[in-house]
Amino acid sequence: MTVERILPTDEAYELLGLTREIAAGELAPRVARFEERGEFPREVLRTLGGAGLLGLPYAEADGGAGQPYEVYLQVLEILAGSWLAIAEAVSVHTLSCFPTAAYGGERQRKSLPDMLGGDLLGAYCLSEPQGGSDAAALTTRAVRDGEDWVVTGTKAWITHGGQADFYNIFCRTGGPGAAGISCVVADAATPGILPQTPERTMGLRSSAPAQMVFDGVRVPADCLVGEEGSGFRIAMQALDAGRLGIAACAVGLAQAAVDYAAGYAREREQFGRAIGEFQGIGFMLADMATQVSAARALMLAAARLKDAGRPFSIEAAKAKLFATDVAMRVTTDAIQVLGGAGYVSDHPVERWFREAKVLQIVEGTNQIQRLVISRSLIRG
Repeated sequence: MTVERILPTDEAYELLGLTREIAAGELAPRVARFEERGEFPREVLRTLGGAGLLGLPYAEADGGAGQPYEVYLQVLEILAGSWLAIAEAVSVHTLSCFPTAAYGGERQRKSLPDMLGGDLLGAYCLSEPQGGSDAAALTTRAVRDGEDWVVTGTKAWITHGGQADFYNIFCRTGGPGAAGISCVVADAATPGILPQTPERTMGLRSSAPAQMVFDGVRVPADCLVGEEGSGFRIAMQALDAGRLGIAACAVGLAQAAVDYAAGYAREREQFGRAIGEFQGIGFMLADMATQVSAARALMLAAARLKDAGRPFSIEAAKAKLFATDVAMRVTTDAIQVLGGAGYVSDHPVERWFREAKVLQIVEGTNQIQRLVISRSLIRG
């Protein structure tokens, strides 16, 4: 069972209780069907929006719930334990709301209540086919033409690509490097926004990413988010918080794998007793549970720094790195506990194993996290 943490308010306890009810009643019964069909669960996200779960860390004045990040991450953990694609969708949508919430102009901010309430689903367009980790080298360009920006380029691996109602597009408005990058937000109905066929992914099939082609997309000048040239800074700030969201998804997935494997080990008998009584299995389960607890503690420690207004980017990188590596190890070991039964789709551990892999890649690969952490140590 997931260990209860100290929460700031009774409201937060009620929120987690509501999330568990939704996860058990709305998510768990549907996940296998949606994953098998590769169908995007838009109505499920509307349900979460109606329950107030799509704007948790944002101010109540903007239509959010005003919850600490520590509470928001625990919500993600619960969701991920039932349906990772949903938890990842909530994390990406929360990330997509950040540019407007933190830097949006007066006209842009009028859309915040609909964004945070889930009526408008967001996407975050940073990666490109030839530039994933090297985000500062992006080539999508926006050129000023009178009172408009005209955006041309291709983005890759876009969660909610073709499903979103608005797109944050990071594009080059100036010279090379980070200083030449800006951010514009565009309505999905804008002519020239062309979603491509969703990718055929190993996991998260109900939320497969897609390339997005922007073919001369014309948006009004006031769709620029923040100042011209501030896009890279906005992107990196959003990703710092987004990495904590992915860490929470990893913890939730890994906890589900521990719980399932332990349950199987209690019921499965060999040589006249439950397999969990054998040290080979019991010690494996103990290591799995300990790793998940450590990942959760690291994630929540980073969240508390963020909630206190203190620097947290390095701790977020550590949490993302450790939690997603733990998810990969724990789901691998869960399959081993089940043996041959773990290799078939009759049990969810094979899906969790496939899903865990992508968490080591999204929101900055784990090699990039190691680079960020090591550079901070060398620079002091």
